[in-house]
Amino acid sequence: MDLTILWFWIIAAMFIGYFVLDGFDFGVGMSLPFLGKDDTDRRVLINTIGPVWDLNETWVIVAGASLFAAFPEWYATMFSGFYLALLLILVALILRGVSFEYRHQRPESTWKKWFDGMIIVGSAVPALLWGVAFANVVRGVKLDANHDYIGTFFDLLNPYALLGGVTTLLLFFVHGVVFVSLKTEGDIRVRARKLATKAGIVTIVVAASFLVWTTFAYGTVASAIFAALAAVALIASFLANLRGAERLAFGLMAATIGLAVLTLFASLFPDVMPASNNAANSLTIANASSSTYTLGVMSWTALIGMPVILLYQGWTYWVFRKRIGRAHIESARTEVAVH
Repeated sequence: MDLTILWFWIIAAMFIGYFVLDGFDFGVGMSLPFLGKDDTDRRVLINTIGPVWDLNETWVIVAGASLFAAFPEWYATMFSGFYLALLLILVALILRGVSFEYRHQRPESTWKKWFDGMIIVGSAVPALLWGVAFANVVRGVKLDANHDYIGTFFDLLNPYALLGGVTTLLLFFVHGVVFVSLKTEGDIRVRARKLATKAGIVTIVVAASFLVWTTFAYGTVASAIFAALAAVALIASFLANLRGAERLAFGLMAATIGLAVLTLFASLFPDVMPASNNAANSLTIANASSSTYTLGVMSWTALIGMPVILLYQGWTYWVFRKRIGRAHIESARTEVAVH
């Protein structure tokens, strides 16, 4: 296989990993106002992702670094054209990470309230803007002959891109709430399942609208197949949640997000950044890629490094596989008080 094609799909796989893993982190963060009745509930929610959120977030670093090395022209055009949106994502991720670490440092409710708010905003903003960014990439943006973005920030806020943003926001929210039902016990587990059902109905409608729009406006045969499979997986996840099959529901939500990302990349291929004003200015896998030698070195590095990363991440999830409930938080408080 041509290395440029191979790395196009490796980049797709890395973004699938990021959106599936950090996606449920975003969802858990956004669920705080809905499932966190008191501080103990909110601590339960945060602790479901406490051991893994930073590991999940490293996927975006790996994806961005790989994009920079494999397709430097694509990286330069996207990160310069989408500068404000990506800066907002970065700031939101920083605020969220700081909040996880500092929320418990002081006992005052006001202190915790501020950091809870930053967790919510720091989860919702990336969930929305990643969808807006990728929808714009698929739709195409204004590029000049040098492949520089010549549009404005408001050009990116078109109806298709905004629908893409709402779609990722809702998908990540449901993904996170299903994860909460999988990782908790007691009343919060029951409420999470009910919330996933209510949010799932809206998500099915919005996601179906976005996938249909993508298929008919920008799609290919391959993207249409992926879109259909994503729709089936989403509905199946909804039904599994109704039955209380939490592990199956979570796996199907992960499949939904992965297939949705594949839909976007299949719609994009062989372009990486279509020019909406002049097709001749589009960036493709051919004119945006690094040299064959660079891609070859990257391929061997990925072949050696990726299995190690996946094994380590799998081991981490296995170690922290047990459910958590209010009793665990209250027990920890008692131990602290005693000591």
